[in-house]
Amino acid sequence: MMDNLSVVLLIFSLMLILSIFSSKISSKIGLPLILLFLVIGMLWGSDGPGGIYFDDPYLAQYISTVALIFILFSGGLDTEYRAIRPVLKEGILLSTLGVAITALITGIFASIIFKLPLKTGLLIGSIVSSTDAAAVFSVLRSKKISLKGNLKPLLELESGSNDPMAILLTMAFTMINTGGNMTGWGFFLFFTQQILLGLICGFILGKLSLRVINRLTLDYEGLYLVLIIAFTILIYSVTSVLGGNGYLAIYLSGVIFGNSNFIHKRSVLKFYEGLGWLMQIVLFLTLGLLVFPSRMPPFAFNGILLSLVLIFFSRPIAVFATLLFSKLSTKEKTLISWVGLRGSVPIVLGIIPLVSNVNNADTIFNTVFFVVLTSFIIQGTTIPFMAKKLNLQNSFKQDRKQEMSFEPKNHTENTIFEMIVPEKSFAHGKEILNLGIPDKLLIILITRDKEYIVPYGRTIIQSGDIITALGEKKDIDFLQGLIESKILDS
Repeated sequence: MMDNLSVVLLIFSLMLILSIFSSKISSKIGLPLILLFLVIGMLWGSDGPGGIYFDDPYLAQYISTVALIFILFSGGLDTEYRAIRPVLKEGILLSTLGVAITALITGIFASIIFKLPLKTGLLIGSIVSSTDAAAVFSVLRSKKISLKGNLKPLLELESGSNDPMAILLTMAFTMINTGGNMTGWGFFLFFTQQILLGLICGFILGKLSLRVINRLTLDYEGLYLVLIIAFTILIYSVTSVLGGNGYLAIYLSGVIFGNSNFIHKRSVLKFYEGLGWLMQIVLFLTLGLLVFPSRMPPFAFNGILLSLVLIFFSRPIAVFATLLFSKLSTKEKTLISWVGLRGSVPIVLGIIPLVSNVNNADTIFNTVFFVVLTSFIIQGTTIPFMAKKLNLQNSFKQDRKQEMSFEPKNHTENTIFEMIVPEKSFAHGKEILNLGIPDKLLIILITRDKEYIVPYGRTIIQSGDIITALGEKKDIDFLQGLIESKILDS
């Protein structure tokens, strides 16, 4: 057993390393990185040189669900409300009405192309209705392209918020295709329940989690990361158990966290950036392993045909209809239509018919795979060209931002630490020079209400401030103990 485990771990580590190294290839050829993850998974699969037989859609669904939880939360963390506020209306319309229109048009064509019942065609349309702008931005970053205006935040908002709608539609039409008797009114109630509970649970649980994190004093910074992971899983599971959309709740709670101040925020953001990439790799490797290329030729022609319908017909109609009264120009709408890449969520949703024993489930899964693959190849490789052709590319190239981080060397005992000033703290309302902190301890930054304050002696501390201090560990412990002791005395 131990030998088998060692082999599994060896293969998994090699797959991870190859996936990471593939980022260098992606930057040179301009293909979305996640496409290469998918290809690596296929090469390691049963039909590839790796020869790993994996034909368990149930396990793939479990892995995909866990991966999507953290991917969506990570996406929410990166969503800046100030950036998306000017395009909030357009983003919400695209992620709801736009998804529904895409699903309807694509579903009708799917039923015609594959000669399937309309309800099955609409299931296919629902599965492929959401976009994956993360793939878009990997292409833009690799080519160092910056989009004009509010295109980037709009695409970010759409991609982060349209997955729940696609999931809802997929769940509904899966129920219909498995014999469930769902009327129009029943669909409305199901949709309303999922959305409302998802929003309510995401907001309340997100706020409560933040409150707990900011009030709880832990001895080890790493435990804060573990706690946030636990809250991430809790928010999804509680929402799902109550009958709401867990994915919507997760994304919303991520947005709340990303736009709020909390202890060790910078560490959490860096950690979740790495965790998000890990989940992307694991997700696409799993999906790649699940694909059997030898079974796909019979679906190739119709799958590619449906992909072309989606790219050149369904998506543009949905975008232009949804943004009919928007102030966006025709060129901007055209680019939004073109960057509607299909990614991880459609393939994950394509597993649902397999585990639900829907008729023609193999056809659905393989078709979805072709749609995603074609979208990557056609749209993913031509986004820079389209942005330049439509004159929506900034004249300057986008440079990679590198945050400055403090990394203590062996010859110094100084370290950086963050602490939050609780309510009723002794420090509240006092100037820094009156706190009695050691001379060698420096308070180098105060984060207050999303603002960064460079402190000096006369700066007044307030409850809720996140204090970033630099000094020796014993001095930092003194400052933390000072605040905590006064809490106990009050």
